[in-house]
Amino acid sequence: MQWFAEFAWLGDEVAADVLIEADGERFTSVTRGVPAPPGTSVLRGLTLPGLADAHSHAFHRALRGWVQAEPARPAGSGPPRMPGTFWTWRDQMYKVADRIGPDAYRALATAVYAEMALAGISCVGEFHYLHHKPGGDPYDNPNAMGEVLIAAAADAGIRITLLDTCYLRGGIDRPLMGPQLRFGDGSVGNWARRVDSLYEHTDKGGRPHARVGAAIHSVRAVPPEQIRSVAGWARERQAPLHVHLSEQPAENEACRHAYGVTPTRLLAECGALGARTVAVHATHLTPDDIDLLGTTMTGVCMCPTTERDLADGIGPARALSRAGSPICLGSDQHAMIDLFEEARAVELNERLRTRERGHWTAGELLAAATWNGHYALGWPEAGRLEPGAYADLVTVALDSVRTVGPGPALAAETVVFAATAADVRSVVVSGREIVRDGRHLLVDDVPGSLREAIAALHATLNG
Repeated sequence: MQWFAEFAWLGDEVAADVLIEADGERFTSVTRGVPAPPGTSVLRGLTLPGLADAHSHAFHRALRGWVQAEPARPAGSGPPRMPGTFWTWRDQMYKVADRIGPDAYRALATAVYAEMALAGISCVGEFHYLHHKPGGDPYDNPNAMGEVLIAAAADAGIRITLLDTCYLRGGIDRPLMGPQLRFGDGSVGNWARRVDSLYEHTDKGGRPHARVGAAIHSVRAVPPEQIRSVAGWARERQAPLHVHLSEQPAENEACRHAYGVTPTRLLAECGALGARTVAVHATHLTPDDIDLLGTTMTGVCMCPTTERDLADGIGPARALSRAGSPICLGSDQHAMIDLFEEARAVELNERLRTRERGHWTAGELLAAATWNGHYALGWPEAGRLEPGAYADLVTVALDSVRTVGPGPALAAETVVFAATAADVRSVVVSGREIVRDGRHLLVDDVPGSLREAIAALHATLNG
């Protein structure tokens, strides 16, 4: 297979006239400055490695628009409306979590992953905790919900790391209740036995598009001894380990009250930090927390569109990077699915916080969206345009109303700071073309599929 890129980002610079060749799902050669061979497909625009969405909750896509619809109260019509917070948003999220079953989840996730493909995402990290039936009873196949997510990724043509999440408590010293009951396995031993089965059937079972990792939902949801066990499970299998960390000040306060340390320090004491661990959000950290994450080379996944939508705050991404933590990106609750927006928000948020410009280069932000994300998801052989890497290509138009500008010399800057997901023209994943001219080749009508899946789910909420 051959592709000829008009311009390609090769990790350190933008090159012109790049011939890219692959055998099966891997690149075999990348040659710059050559004429296009006759009959070779020409990729017009800037071609990048596939993007990695390192933090996803697919079912949250059904919340888009709905959770933003908080009606204003006219003057004189009663007491002022209470402000929304992460915790009021969570109440609405639980309503959706309590209604979705395997068939509905496959339909929704397939459409969400197809939306990701249209945005240039070749691999997703699904932070998965909808394990059991509402009320907590297991399905006949205890991994039914995880299996449909793996199948949905295949249906949409992208790779997936299923980050199977241990979720044992509804808060420090509080049991799971209501919608949370379906998240829990009762004990870390039950969690491990269930995930072992999924791991065996996936990583060793001939599913080349899928890998299984582990997740600790948060220090609120998993006690210290169980944190050690989950970290040990991941370490033994050299699998990724992800954890929501310090998303809210209330989490930090509860952790200090219960254990006398910050959540980051607790994770360190439990052996849960390290180069295969990714802390998600990491918004409210102390200087000591930043040093702990950096010196252990723990990755950090920033999700700026979610963090601003939920009024979480601005995380110390630049300080974490300087300390030694690789930064990757996620769309989390899918208020939008656009890794270009996530990437530039890392820089723009820092500008708002410091009132200074120029904290991140376009190349650093593209690295966060590509190889850092793939490494975080346990695919270190992806995210680069080089021989031996997975044959993933994303071509972004340079002639749209957003991206037309100073020319190819500043193509990376133009894409990072002006392009949107709508500018993605072509996507190849593992050597297979899945998006052509902005159209998904495997899911005929992505907007229609999203509309149908979300409408069916909302009908159960209103029924």
